[in-house]
Amino acid sequence: MDAFQTGEEIAFVVDEVSTVIKESVEGAIGGNAYQHSRVNQWTTNVVEQCLSQLSKLGKPFKYIVTCVIMQKNGAGLQTASSCFWDNTTDGSCTVRWENKSMYCIVSVYGLAI
Repeated sequence: MDAFQTGEEIAFVVDEVSTVIKESVEGAIGGNAYQHSRVNQWTTNVVEQCLSQLSKLGKPFKYIVTCVIMQKNGAGLQTASSCFWDNTTDGSCTVRWENKSMYCIVSVYGLAI
């Protein structure tokens, strides 16, 4: 990698990552209704598509991607995360996607190399 990278090239850009997440979820789940038997495959597809698209950005990051799919049935869900990192380069992005029958919550953590 070039020693003279701009701040944009080495920064975690939330808008860019958010777009990748949304496209990955739409591609993997789309307009499907919740089916318990397909959730494992959907979550795998979402995280793999996210990682594939993020790596194509060509940025010097290690990525961590998590995906939760939950049927809409009135149950509550609360999550929390905490990170100790360099705020000038590292970052995270969480997107909640939903359709009529389910929620899909995807988080991406990017750590500069």
